[in-house]
Amino acid sequence: MDHAPKFRIGELGYRVGVRPELLRAWERRYGLLRPARSERGFRLYSEADEWRVRLMQQQLHSGLSAAEAAREVAAMERERNPSEDSLETPVELAHALGTALEGFEEEGAHAVLDRLLGIHGLERAIRDALMPYLRELGERWARGELSVAQEHFASRLLEGRLLALARGWNKGPGRRAIIACPSGEQHTLPLVCFGLVLRNHGWRNVYLGGDSPVNTLHMAADTVDADVVVLSAVSSERFLSVAKELGALARRRPLALAGAGATPELARDLEVECLDGDPVSGAEALARRFAKLAPMSSDFR
Repeated sequence: MDHAPKFRIGELGYRVGVRPELLRAWERRYGLLRPARSERGFRLYSEADEWRVRLMQQQLHSGLSAAEAAREVAAMERERNPSEDSLETPVELAHALGTALEGFEEEGAHAVLDRLLGIHGLERAIRDALMPYLRELGERWARGELSVAQEHFASRLLEGRLLALARGWNKGPGRRAIIACPSGEQHTLPLVCFGLVLRNHGWRNVYLGGDSPVNTLHMAADTVDADVVVLSAVSSERFLSVAKELGALARRRPLALAGAGATPELARDLEVECLDGDPVSGAEALARRFAKLAPMSSDFR
């Protein structure tokens, strides 16, 4: 976790979806933030401060008061720092999470998620624990090793927890993305993970969720003047079934395909961008691509 001072409180607020006034209150009352001073006297905040704020948000969403949440964050940080090598790895925590989810242990699953996010942060938790677990979950369900009830319970709990972290991800001055799954696609968890990482790179998200017809994407993108539309699917067939409509959308608005169903060959045929790989890599690639363009330009291709 990087403690180097990087950004002012306004940018921190955009990244985490919290008003600067509230961040200042948390800093003043609970010592949650630990800014450094720039040569010109500005307070500068680090990724460690962002990590503390996100933990604070998680604790608040779980029902704790602000004072209780701040104490929990401080306890997690004390646990994390002295003996980093002895902490549970993402793989170990993913295994513990699966055990709790598949046993319908809601409280236990949330406790593991608290540890996972607290120790390793959002992006590493997604890349090294949640996405590998979700792939394994789908494979085991396909082999008949898990029931429909177990798969649904696990997916809904994880989605609910991640969407709680997504509150405020449409705020700020950054570029704006429409993120959705095409018609017939219900696997929204990779999309939510993608959106969370994209938000960490300063973007705003309009989340339409699963089974989104292309005409609704047109309407949403035009309404907010989106910089890009991102569609995620686990199967290429979901994209191919609406290929003509996607082509029309891509002629009007930058379009990118993501998820396991997005392949370079498919993207080349449709003449759109392909964000292959895990949601963390895909979101980072999109952010890098736009960072090379002129400010707020829509020149994607």
